[in-house]
Amino acid sequence: METITKKRIVAFILDFLIITSIIWILNTIIYPLVIVTGIYGIFNYSLIFLAIVIMAYFTYLEKSKTSTLGKNIMGIHVEAEQGELTYHKTFIRNLSKILWFPLVLDLIGGLLLKNGSIRLLDKYAKTKVVLSDR
Repeated sequence: METITKKRIVAFILDFLIITSIIWILNTIIYPLVIVTGIYGIFNYSLIFLAIVIMAYFTYLEKSKTSTLGKNIMGIHVEAEQGELTYHKTFIRNLSKILWFPLVLDLIGGLLLKNGSIRLLDKYAKTKVVLSDR
């Protein structure tokens, strides 16, 4: 279990480096358009935009490919405990990744429950992260 935990942490770091790159590229495109048009109020919605990008990245890739780019590199993927992995399950398990504070609570809750997972929302979504067959 210790090996998969380390792989999950490294995959999480890789995924957020990828998301940071995506946001940086989008900002590079959007910022000049904002200056030209003068719609500076759009920056009031930057946190909402960031949350949408994070949830879209994790939910879509985990549902369609069963792993994000970081998980794929680390050789792990997401599975449903029962039945099929759905968008609803992947959305629920990734809700805490929007901001750092809910993620900390998710990790603490998972450790306190000692249910075999390091995250509380994995329990509620009925999902688990396992080693991929390579």
